[in-house]
Amino acid sequence: MEQILNYLADRVGIVSFLVGIVFFIAAIIMHFFPPKEVNYLYGYRTNASMKNQQVWDFSQKYSTGKMFQLALFLLAFSFLNLFISINQELAAFLGIGFMIIGCIYMIVTTEKAIKKNFPNQ
Repeated sequence: MEQILNYLADRVGIVSFLVGIVFFIAAIIMHFFPPKEVNYLYGYRTNASMKNQQVWDFSQKYSTGKMFQLALFLLAFSFLNLFISINQELAAFLGIGFMIIGCIYMIVTTEKAIKKNFPNQ
């Protein structure tokens, strides 16, 4: 197991790989076990998404799709080092940057979709 981890650490962007795995697992959980009711503990929670049950259900489904896209992007980026030589520090910096930008993208696009689909909310 240690040899596999050392191999991955030398050849992939470990930050983006691990965050991609976490986002992928979270997206799978959210897809198969979405929160049924508006709550403050589990799910995509913003003021706009918690207005009513219809908006809540839409935002959970939409944000899960965006999270899945972000996970795939981060996983793909983590294996970029197999084709282009990037040092570990730069790969970590880019992985964190892509994670932050991806989370912002996920929130902004979900909020825009809520406003578009529920203009009177």
